[in-house]
Amino acid sequence: MELLRIIFIFFIAFAPLLSAKQVGLLIVATGKYIKFVPGLIKSAEKHFCPGHQVTFFVFTDDLNFNHPNTFIMPHSRLGWPYDTLMRFHAYKKYKDQYKDFDYLYACDADMLFVDTVGDEIFGNRMAVIHPGFYNSRGSYETNPKSLAYVGPKEGKHYFCGGFYGGKASTVLKQLDVLIARVDQDLKNKIIAVWHDESHLNRYYINNPPDVVLNPSYCYPESWNLPFPKKLLALDKPHEEMRE
Repeated sequence: MELLRIIFIFFIAFAPLLSAKQVGLLIVATGKYIKFVPGLIKSAEKHFCPGHQVTFFVFTDDLNFNHPNTFIMPHSRLGWPYDTLMRFHAYKKYKDQYKDFDYLYACDADMLFVDTVGDEIFGNRMAVIHPGFYNSRGSYETNPKSLAYVGPKEGKHYFCGGFYGGKASTVLKQLDVLIARVDQDLKNKIIAVWHDESHLNRYYINNPPDVVLNPSYCYPESWNLPFPKKLLALDKPHEEMRE
């Protein structure tokens, strides 16, 4: 009986650790966007995947940036619109750093977690309905020459590029397809209307996410939407940030 009691106490004490997942949060922050990262990480440490082992990967040209539990991925600023368009390439370049993780999520630098974002995001593919199009079709790529093109009868949800992810193995395979499509478009001198987001939406039409989240997970800071706030997209002067 004493042995059984010890085993029970051990199980109760260590069960949370046995079920904890290894989660990577990928953040591209070149140029002026690095200023958002300390606040984002601080908020994530409080609200993002509590009970799990979270590691932050910051893709930046500011090699002086440092933060506990954060890895700096040297990444040059490419200029507009390539800073967004080429994010898939940046994630793929450093895949060996997180290929053995359980889950990977890409998050814009100018975001802030304000409430718990937990196990509900876990799935093979997770995507967030764009806050500007939660009750309409969305702004898909309309150029049929682009590999991001979406026909007028296609598309159910339009997803935002600010927060998405899923199982690490799935995300990395997804990157291969997206990179090939972006590269082919560039070879043909085509840039999709919303860059990486356009290609992401084309991909999700062919490969629907099993976890679809509402705009709570990409909630524009100054908007008033019928959803609770969980992950804010912070207000910013877009043109000034791109300089």
